[in-house]
Amino acid sequence: MTEILVVYYSRFGATEALAREVCRGVDSVATARSRLRTVPAVSAVTGEREPAVPESGPPYATGDDLNSCDGLILGSPTRFGNMAAPLKYFVDGSGTEWAKGTLSGKPAAVFTSTSTLHGGQESTLLSMALPLIHHGMLFVGIPFTESLLSTTTTGGSPYGASHTTWNRDADRLSDDEKGLARILGRRVADIAVRLRPADRDSGPA
Repeated sequence: MTEILVVYYSRFGATEALAREVCRGVDSVATARSRLRTVPAVSAVTGEREPAVPESGPPYATGDDLNSCDGLILGSPTRFGNMAAPLKYFVDGSGTEWAKGTLSGKPAAVFTSTSTLHGGQESTLLSMALPLIHHGMLFVGIPFTESLLSTTTTGGSPYGASHTTWNRDADRLSDDEKGLARILGRRVADIAVRLRPADRDSGPA
C-alpha cells in the first residue's frame, strides 16, 4: 500500500477535523492509506515536557514516519500568518531526513484553519510549503478545475485546503471545506501511487 503521512497541530480541534477529512480523501484511493499523526505542544518553561504518548488522539509523528511515508501532508492553525510553533518545531527537527533526501521526489500538500477569512490562510499555507520544497518534495495544490474552489464561500485555496472558524466555539467544517480537504488528500495519494517505485511493491527477491 502507498502510505500518506498526515501530520497536524490543533489546539481547539478545527485543524484536527480538517486533517481527518484529508485522511478520508487519501483512503478513497484503493491502493493508498493514510497515517494520521500529531505533534506535541511546545513550552517556554525549562524542563516541562509533553508525555511521550498523547492522552487521546493519534500518536506523535517521528522521523520513522517521515522515512516510511510515500507522501506528506502538513496542517496547522495560523499564527500571525505563519504555521504554529509546535509544527514548526517538528519540521525544524527534520534536518537528518533533509540530509539523506528521505522526502525528495515525494508529493506533499498543506492545510490550515484560521479565525477569519482573511486571517492569514494563504501565507500560512505557503509557510508550510517552503520547508517541503527545501526537502525536494513535489508540492500539490488544488487546481481551479475542481469546481468547489470556485464556488466555496468558506475555506479553500489553490495552495491547500482550509477552514474558517469565525471564532465560533462549537465549530464545524462546511461541506465545501470537507470536500476540498478530501480532494487534496486524494490528489496527493493519486500522485504518490503513480510515483511509487516498482521495487517498493515487489518485496525481497
